[in-house]
Amino acid sequence: MNTGFVFSPLQPEGAFIIQNCYSGDNRGSFQKCLEKDIFRENGIPFELNETFVSVSAKNVIRGIHFQLSCPQAKLVTVLSGRIWDVIVDLRMTGTTYKKWTAVELSQENHKSIYVPRGFGHGFAALEDNSTVLYQCDGKYDKETDTGIIFDDPEIGISWPVDKEAAIHSQRDLGFSGIAEYERNPMRI
Repeated sequence: MNTGFVFSPLQPEGAFIIQNCYSGDNRGSFQKCLEKDIFRENGIPFELNETFVSVSAKNVIRGIHFQLSCPQAKLVTVLSGRIWDVIVDLRMTGTTYKKWTAVELSQENHKSIYVPRGFGHGFAALEDNSTVLYQCDGKYDKETDTGIIFDDPEIGISWPVDKEAAIHSQRDLGFSGIAEYERNPMRI
């Protein structure tokens, strides 16, 4: 069994792709997604507050989600299926404001993405029954839970799903663009 994680910094700064500890044999597999002390030693101070799971059909696009007040940091892992995971830097004071990056997370690659406070998060499901585990640091604030429309041209995310085939929630389709966000930005 691999006894350690591999942490690779992403741009915008503060985000990481994490190769999880994984082993498999004829019985099945074992994967460790979080070890608080090892994460802290690698620059990720993570205190688990809540976990939840989403299951998505192929072509579902979720996001871009965040909380305006007391935003959560997230550790996102795919338990089954495959997603194209997107993070957007919403820290208005930095040089990477509005910059985004995406990584593929899958059951096969055993990776997680660390989404720091100050970022928006979303993903596109690339397979049916894509099951995503979210581990969150910080208390969920339902009153300020919001988002930015997935196709805002000022951010310019290139989604790997045809726009006509994409499946969205009504809530996500009702999100405003980055210009509205700038009138009431996230308070980190």
